[in-house]
Amino acid sequence: MFKAIQIEKTDDGQTVSLKELDENSLPEGDVTIDVAYSTLNFKDGLAITGSSPVVRTWPMVPGIDLAGTVRDSSHGDYKAGDKVVLNGWGVGETHWGGLSQVARLKGDWLVPLPRAFSEKQAMAIGTAGYTAALCVDALIDAGIAPDQGPVLVTGATGGVGSVAIALLKAAGFQVHALTGKTQEAEYLKKLGADDIVDRATMSEKGKPLQKEIWAGVVDTAGSYTLANACAQTKYGGAVASCGLAQGFDLPVTVMPFILRGVRLLGVDSVMAPKERRLKAWDRLGRDLDTSKLEAIGQEIGLADAIDAAGKFMSGDVKGRYIVDVNA
Repeated sequence: MFKAIQIEKTDDGQTVSLKELDENSLPEGDVTIDVAYSTLNFKDGLAITGSSPVVRTWPMVPGIDLAGTVRDSSHGDYKAGDKVVLNGWGVGETHWGGLSQVARLKGDWLVPLPRAFSEKQAMAIGTAGYTAALCVDALIDAGIAPDQGPVLVTGATGGVGSVAIALLKAAGFQVHALTGKTQEAEYLKKLGADDIVDRATMSEKGKPLQKEIWAGVVDTAGSYTLANACAQTKYGGAVASCGLAQGFDLPVTVMPFILRGVRLLGVDSVMAPKERRLKAWDRLGRDLDTSKLEAIGQEIGLADAIDAAGKFMSGDVKGRYIVDVNA
């Protein structure tokens, strides 16, 4: 038997509870993992609160992230005792996820736990931090370099934004942090932000072309924030888009793209191929100062995750929730 958060469908919507489940109920997979830590992401908040139809198979154990130890494996890349990390692949949506003491998954979805991190530290990073690394890789692969000018990070106090700031600073960039929580300026500057930009300056409709400011942008917001970021990006610059915290619409014109050659780079973390995942985790292991993870993450127990999901969706969260599934 093991404990897990489970979402069940009802005639009135859904119920969410902490349950004790039999291991015979675990889904199919070729690797069984004793989970040490999981975490809460935006998608987990949507699933647990029922704010959006994220869950597609019922009942569902949410949690798109986990870190733990392989108990049993028939997959050629993993053996009992190996430390592994899971991010995405539809886990927590169509396949039971990480907010559980035990998980059974496909080995092809896993990556080895980087030696630089403990299981807890890996979940302080989680999908949010791994996505941030994908965004930084996308900008650098597009030729964006520190000598071209400052880089903007939107949604800066969130999980993606927090890690993106730290990684960009480690890569030598001047980093400007866009946030509606200007009272968190000290937190953002400890992560590496050189300047704080008030979210209100970019959250409403702006001109199609604006003053050229940013060599690159990591955007987690979408909507008007992303549109204004594109309009403020320098000639030949690039914008890595990975989120929709403000909205999934994009009220932008073609002007930044056809007059300044701005590139809009879509960044997907869920189905990213393994080589891209390994590259992102390599960057995290090399460039992320683990001391900064103490500021980014706050630890909670499995039983606390349901209430925490509600706080997450209300925006009353700084950094990351790390879930000790055995606490």
